[in-house]
Amino acid sequence: MDITQIILEDHEDQRRMFARLDDVDPQDIHALTALWTRLSNMLEVHAQAEEDLFYPELLELGKRRHEQSEEEETKDAIGDHNDIRDGILKARDSAVGSADWWEGVNAARHANDEHMGEEEHDGLRDFRLHVDLQVRHDIAVRFVAYEAEHVGGVPIVDKDPDDYVEENS
Repeated sequence: MDITQIILEDHEDQRRMFARLDDVDPQDIHALTALWTRLSNMLEVHAQAEEDLFYPELLELGKRRHEQSEEEETKDAIGDHNDIRDGILKARDSAVGSADWWEGVNAARHANDEHMGEEEHDGLRDFRLHVDLQVRHDIAVRFVAYEAEHVGGVPIVDKDPDDYVEENS
């Protein structure tokens, strides 16, 4: 098990779930509610797991390599997570299937797409290249356990990117 692969697999699951929303009859509020509940929980639990378990290790990698890029990548990722959370909260505060609900869903989707692309091309790549497999395995085990323990979701709380990096560096 490798944390970079686990995160990539989560990203694929998220893409698939957004696509499923597109395929549901817009009048089928029951199906939209069920899918969005699962997806929004998945998004937030994934983000929180990254913030608790992956990004602190990415910041440590940056320190070992004497590079600032991991700090900037982490700040950007925390900002992206906040944008995803904002979309989730907008959808949560709107009637499922309404224009406002779709606006929130699509805002979360857009922020998530941007985040996944950046993370896949930068942080995950750096981690695969510079962190040994045993460390990646150990993080992966804690990550999947966290996700399994919190399958019903976690509280949605924005974080200040600068404070996050300072507290985890």
